[in-house]
Amino acid sequence: MTVTLTDIEEARIRLDDESAVQQTPIDTSRSLEAETGATVLLKMEHLQRTGSFKARGAYNKLRQVAESDREATRAIAASAGNHAQGVALAATKTGLESTIVMPKSAPQAKIDATAEYGANVELHGHDFRDAMAYAKSIVDDDSLFIHAYDDPQIVAGQGTVGLEILEQVPDVQTVVVPIGGGGLIGGIATAIKERSPETRVIGVQAEGAATVPQSLDKGQPQSAETVQTIADGIATGGISRLTYELIDEYVDEVVTVSDTEISEAILFLLERTKQMVEAAGATSVAAICSDEVDVRDETVVPVLSGGNLGLTDLQTVLTHGLTYRDQLVRLRVRITDNPGKMADTSEIIASHGVNIHDVSHERSVKELNVGEAYLDFRIETNGADQTNRVIDSLREEGYTVARVRDEC
Repeated sequence: MTVTLTDIEEARIRLDDESAVQQTPIDTSRSLEAETGATVLLKMEHLQRTGSFKARGAYNKLRQVAESDREATRAIAASAGNHAQGVALAATKTGLESTIVMPKSAPQAKIDATAEYGANVELHGHDFRDAMAYAKSIVDDDSLFIHAYDDPQIVAGQGTVGLEILEQVPDVQTVVVPIGGGGLIGGIATAIKERSPETRVIGVQAEGAATVPQSLDKGQPQSAETVQTIADGIATGGISRLTYELIDEYVDEVVTVSDTEISEAILFLLERTKQMVEAAGATSVAAICSDEVDVRDETVVPVLSGGNLGLTDLQTVLTHGLTYRDQLVRLRVRITDNPGKMADTSEIIASHGVNIHDVSHERSVKELNVGEAYLDFRIETNGADQTNRVIDSLREEGYTVARVRDEC
């Protein structure tokens, strides 16, 4: 099994239904250019109808199935999100039925979206591996299992992103691509290196799900028993032999980024470019803003691979980001436990224009003397300077104040 430039060019011809797959735009970002010293052009795959690049591979695969002599009438897939929606839409567009197996832990929004694209959704197991095993067990003579990345036709469809980048940015010097199972970067790197060998292709993985660096070191695909990252879209726990060989042949470098860097990239994109990108899709921006990748004075295209960021995930990212920036802060104020002390301390805090999210009254702590208590305030400020002014004011009034450094 392999994927060639010809396969990708033929896939490009098949992707002629804009209601299923669109040519996504390229957009500049002056904020990222100031941050990196590069000319930055964002490839906005998160604007696909299903919110990610996955529809490309699925549509390329299922259109060939629908037009072939095969008797399969149903597509079966396992996914917790983007692949599920891509297969559901592609199956509906090509006249096939689809059954998507999702773990019971899958977000309800993604379950609903997959069903709305026409799939029969079955919930099974507690994680992706359980869902995958069950999905394979229900394949019969009338159905076909659609793997998310271990399939040349899937990878060829994803590779059409690379062809578009070369057409939209002919002078591109570096392309940065998120890596989960390797289908996206395998296809993009094949297309770009075959047409523009001098263009650098860099892959990015989340630190808590990074199996590609070890795979390249050992000379064969490696897997991880557990993965831990906010970038669930690329937390596959491994790559396939197909995608490993494409990465090994065509990708110049693979780097990793932390969840904190990914979170900051999501917020940067939201604030500065007004684009809501999921954690997996933001890893490419996290990479060019990190010390791992030097793109100064280059023309660079980070691929924003997906935008299906659920409200719960967004809340987690916002909370982490505000905490990291000293804008969401917990203060512990030691008081004599007399009436009016909560009002006094609250008034001091409010006098700085700071919003108090909540406050708790704690007496059962061994270090407190009889008649003392702690007031734990969670406050929202505009940054470290305002936080420090609040702390100074409380101390000037005789209160002992400490920052609580755990996650707010």
